[in-house]
Amino acid sequence: MFSRKGFGFILMILTLSMLLAACGSSDDEGSGDTNGSDGGDGDSENSEAYTVATDNNFVPFEFLNEDTGEMEGFDMDLIRAIADEAGFEVNIESMKFDGVVTGMQSSRYDIGIAGMTITDERAETIDFSDPYYDAGLILAVQADEEEIQSEDDLAGKVVATRSGTTSETYLSENHPDAEVETFPGIVEAYMDLQAGRVDAVMYDVPNVQYYVNNDAKGELKTVGEVLQGEQYGIAFPKGSELVEDVNEALATLKENGTYDDIYEEWFGERPTES
Repeated sequence: MFSRKGFGFILMILTLSMLLAACGSSDDEGSGDTNGSDGGDGDSENSEAYTVATDNNFVPFEFLNEDTGEMEGFDMDLIRAIADEAGFEVNIESMKFDGVVTGMQSSRYDIGIAGMTITDERAETIDFSDPYYDAGLILAVQADEEEIQSEDDLAGKVVATRSGTTSETYLSENHPDAEVETFPGIVEAYMDLQAGRVDAVMYDVPNVQYYVNNDAKGELKTVGEVLQGEQYGIAFPKGSELVEDVNEALATLKENGTYDDIYEEWFGERPTES
């Protein structure tokens, strides 16, 4: 027969064993919840969130609605629709255009959409989606300007544009006889034109037309032909795995009419078939 001391010792051992087993069971369950291995919240676990870098003022593609504090515009509606279609979330960060380009080159951001023209030079350091908008460059001058009728009349003239853009490159390569002034924001260039401090502005067609029609108070007009046919693309760090998913979502939006709806909302007409 066991003594009372022997029985007490055995009882203590059994109690400790049960306590250790209970603690082990609790740890295992906690590890499973942390790793999301139970599959109970699959939608939440699989919905990735990506940071989208965008220009802080490129009307009508992206701009801050001061009443709501939200970024709005064609690009903003498009990237949100693409995200919905592809099954991920986006966090929008606005900055100057140069910051979008360098942010893609350094992989600081996951996606960039800012009315960015697809060029061979940019494609060396960043990846692009399929084109989503056909653009080009155009000149704006004062409404009573008679001397400047096209780009052929730019020699000796002061032409303003936005720094770091294809319009700056175009002017430097094609108009060495013009004096080019660059600004960090294109609105500053328009304001200098209205004030008579520069002779013309060259920039992307949709932005020039929007400003002339909506903000220039009849003081500006466009002249000449659309120059250098361009296409906008969504940007990614080199080698990004998101390119394929975004291209598939963009194609779907074009097929089901969502893209056309967004286009019409911001440009007043549906896109022409190419």
